[in-house]
Amino acid sequence: MEPGTQPLKRCGCGTPSEKCPDLPRTIAPAKVNPDTALVFDVRREADYAASNEIIPGAMWKNPDKIDAWIGALPLTLDVVVYCARGDSVSNSVVDRLQAAGVKARYIEGGIEAWKAAGGKVVAK
Repeated sequence: MEPGTQPLKRCGCGTPSEKCPDLPRTIAPAKVNPDTALVFDVRREADYAASNEIIPGAMWKNPDKIDAWIGALPLTLDVVVYCARGDSVSNSVVDRLQAAGVKARYIEGGIEAWKAAGGKVVAK
């Protein structure tokens, strides 16, 4: 990048320009609607295996193998990811997804905050 230029903002449109607003990185648990967004459980494999709960409609994606599935995600739909506590795993996945043009955010506090906010979980 040349000195004095600003990085392009990420809106999630796939072709960001200087006019695009910044895409938020997070979403509050109470604001998530699994019926209107693609929801992905990105807990590490061991954490996912140790749990018997998942947000209804969510699909598990191994965060350690993101290169294998990132290219299949649509650029036109809202994507919400969550891990156990909404920390480093979700953060790194959202970084990669947004850099690829995916309109992705992660649930603040992960699945634990989702449950604390009254969000439903189902047995996987």
